[in-house]
Amino acid sequence: MSLLESLMRHVAADGLEASHLAQIIEFASDHEQPFDRSIRDAHLTGSAVVVSADGRSVLFVYHRRLDCWLQPGGHGDAGETMGEEVALREAREETGISGLALHPTAPRPLDVDIHRIPARGKEPAHDHLDLRYLVVAPSGAEPDPCNVETRGARWFGWDDIDEVKPDLPLRRLLAKAREWVQEPQG
Repeated sequence: MSLLESLMRHVAADGLEASHLAQIIEFASDHEQPFDRSIRDAHLTGSAVVVSADGRSVLFVYHRRLDCWLQPGGHGDAGETMGEEVALREAREETGISGLALHPTAPRPLDVDIHRIPARGKEPAHDHLDLRYLVVAPSGAEPDPCNVETRGARWFGWDDIDEVKPDLPLRRLLAKAREWVQEPQG
């Protein structure tokens, strides 16, 4: 399935996500390489909500540049055309966990979000049009995080999520992920 097909099939959970989805579809339709980081105002990114094999916890990385706990994710590399491949690569790089896999039955993407990245150095402020995927870690996986981009990684139980101070779109993503890993899906 193509990127646009997967976006057109996505069902938004609320008005904010519906608005972001419409903007992302328009952007992806207007740009031949929507993950291209050289598109200075905005570009697609991919991120992963990584859950433990037993579905009881979520892995967050402490992002150096943004100084907060986030799901792993980031920019596409040259040649990447699908959010799934960006999200999985970024999750593996940032957590150091091999064997991460997309959840076999969850929607792809699970969630979409647009968020502003502040200016830094010569890089102007820009939007990340983030495609978010549910990723499952192998049993017993322990992070060995990338120290270049992160200040660490930690598993959080579902009841401890408030420690990461999630914004509303991250809360929505986590609620969706929790449903998929803790409830049988048809």
